[in-house]
Amino acid sequence: MTTLDQPPTASTGAQQPRPWHDTSLPPAERAEVLLAEMTLEEKVAQLGSRWVGNSHGGGEGAVAPAEVTGTGNVAPLQDVFSAGAVEFEEASRNGLGHLTRVFGSRPVSVEEGRAEVVRLQRSIVERTRLGIPAIVHEECLTGFTAFGATVYPAALAWGATFDPELVERMAAAIGADMRAVGVHQGLSPVLDVVRDYRWGRVEETMGEDPHLVSTLGAAYVRGLESADVVATLKHFAGYSASRAARNHGPVSMGPREFADVVLPPFEAALRHGGARSVMNSYTDVDGVPAVSDERLFTELLRERWGFTGTVVSDYSAIAFLASMHRTAADETDAGVQALRAGIDVELPDTLCYGDRLVAAVRAGVVEEAYVDRALRRLLTQKAELGLLDADWTPEGSVAAGQGRELDSAGNRAIARELAERSVVLLANDGTLPLAPATARRVAVVGPCADDPNTFMGCYSFANHVLPRYPQLGLGTEVPTVLEALRAEPGAAWEVVHERGCDVREPGTSGVAAAVEAARGADVVVAVVGDRAGMFGAGTSGEGCDADDLRLPGVQEDLVRQLIATGTPVVLVVVSGRPYALGELTGAAALVQAFMPGEEGGGAIAGVLSGRVNPSGKLPVQVPATHGGQPGTYLQPPLGADSQGISNLDPTPLFGFGHGLSYTSFAVEDLELSGEQVPTDGSVEVSVTVRNTGERAGEEVVQLYLHDVLAQVTRPVRELTGFTRVRLEAGEAARVTFEVHADRTSFTGRRGERVVEPGQVEVLVGSSSTDAPCTGSFTLTGPLRTVGFDRVTTTPVRVDAVG
Repeated sequence: MTTLDQPPTASTGAQQPRPWHDTSLPPAERAEVLLAEMTLEEKVAQLGSRWVGNSHGGGEGAVAPAEVTGTGNVAPLQDVFSAGAVEFEEASRNGLGHLTRVFGSRPVSVEEGRAEVVRLQRSIVERTRLGIPAIVHEECLTGFTAFGATVYPAALAWGATFDPELVERMAAAIGADMRAVGVHQGLSPVLDVVRDYRWGRVEETMGEDPHLVSTLGAAYVRGLESADVVATLKHFAGYSASRAARNHGPVSMGPREFADVVLPPFEAALRHGGARSVMNSYTDVDGVPAVSDERLFTELLRERWGFTGTVVSDYSAIAFLASMHRTAADETDAGVQALRAGIDVELPDTLCYGDRLVAAVRAGVVEEAYVDRALRRLLTQKAELGLLDADWTPEGSVAAGQGRELDSAGNRAIARELAERSVVLLANDGTLPLAPATARRVAVVGPCADDPNTFMGCYSFANHVLPRYPQLGLGTEVPTVLEALRAEPGAAWEVVHERGCDVREPGTSGVAAAVEAARGADVVVAVVGDRAGMFGAGTSGEGCDADDLRLPGVQEDLVRQLIATGTPVVLVVVSGRPYALGELTGAAALVQAFMPGEEGGGAIAGVLSGRVNPSGKLPVQVPATHGGQPGTYLQPPLGADSQGISNLDPTPLFGFGHGLSYTSFAVEDLELSGEQVPTDGSVEVSVTVRNTGERAGEEVVQLYLHDVLAQVTRPVRELTGFTRVRLEAGEAARVTFEVHADRTSFTGRRGERVVEPGQVEVLVGSSSTDAPCTGSFTLTGPLRTVGFDRVTTTPVRVDAVG
């Protein structure tokens, strides 16, 4: 009998050397040697997975599904599909490709999770002829989705930081924790570009601009992959553009919008991040489900983009071809279609591959060459991860995790920095920062003021799994806004608290007490917004789509009554999507925080007190009206204000990139390195940014381009470059963007991406609606066709000004 942390030896699981164990061979050659030794059953087994612990019971301490708000599912129709899955020993009798969410399915300690990884891997290695370990995958969108692990801000908050270096540091920390405990693959990042704010999964995105999502997404991938954890790009492609913003809804999108808005973040994450896996979207685009779209996964991803990693299915997506899309006759047909399209591994359980796929090959329904194609990719990845090495052991794979602290001080420091940089000051009449002389008594009200869960996204462990284990708490320390304000260093205010109302329920019994507290205070801090959940159990999150953009429940009515008292109201919105605030502008100040994670309370309190100078910028616009307006800032001329042609005005209350500070900045002195630029050349765009206020602060300088005349309609303005600049009071810096002509490319009438000669306007400033520096250059020369290898980044240089 061996112990978990005994040094690996031949007797504890190390295998006798075989040809595919030869580490001097390239991973692809090792995969080929191993493939040649495998039976059909062993090959197909590698293309499957098993979700051990996928049940509502969840073990000791769990509550029954009826006691949980909503369905209790953490994946679409999880209960339906789990009922059809076979036991682990049967599922892995010929081997196994993936182990699903060993840490993320129920609350286990680090040691319990490590022991379970060892138990499952040892079972696979010792019971199968070839002894090939499985890849262990987990969710990691707001951090490692495990009990007691750091809960970082949601992805929309990363977008608000406009800080790729910080996002990369966060992802590296997440990856290091995961790899230490035996996890090989993370199902993140989400690269969907927001098209409709009503979609429940807006919180999981990094915003509504392809360049912002591309830059931050590639940074996240670099960070995760630096820990040798496989990053998984999702959801490929078009998921966020569903009709009426309904989860899994069909997508009606033309090929030009698909190419120019949806695809660029995936291209960037592959080219500049080095991602090794891709996951399909659940939706269909123009009637073709992504999971069976050969043009998407083979022709585009593999043949045109040259991707050599693995494609994994989103949970149960292959089975949905039969049960939901109704484009497959049954599970076998669904499996055949997905395999032919280019889906290499079925997650989270083997439902449509496995024995069904073996039978289909033997019956001549699908060629074994398709199985071999998928298997080569998976085995190559296993070789890269060290899973085919002769000295690999289950114990050794988790050895670095012994005593691992998943919520370390270092992790929390990164989470705090992200949270502080993500808070956006939308408006301020001078009430903020709260001054001791005018804020002696502060009434903190609203349903999100004393609720730590409001800071965390639907894929945080606290909101994803722990609702079934209410007795366990949150697993990490998460101070609320109320607690953080009471503990704010140097604050002398008296804090009173009234909840007022619920996030989503219609009851108003607490409103009167909240209004009375407001009347007796010098200032009101009203904290409203979302509570994330899954499949209708929250106001934000997967399957929690919105009818309109009004604050959920009766929160807007509460705020109206608070404003009516005459006491200055600081409105703090903690949410997973932007809500329409156009009718609440009577507030003295508006603050937006996009689910800022476990350190969110301190970050918000710091902004309110002035300890933190806000520097976040909007990655999505804040609408003025409750309906579907506006449709994101990235619009052609007819998508903007139609000046009387329509009675509906899509102008937002606060535009993309907007965000104020407690100091002031001037962006001035635009200079272009040339006025005539070849269609294969580049131009430098320079401005001076100056801190004209009285305290240090950070400004995000943003560069936008506008194609004045083109063969197809083009956006009125489009983000092309950005950088954060920290300046002391009175200090200035010269910011220079290098803009290659490829950055003006678009999909033309013939379906090819082109760089077209003509005039290009340049706009530089602090947001899409505040760009005081304007100029133009002219692209000269022939029309150029460009592809996947085009220039997709905008290098930036920041030089001090004496």
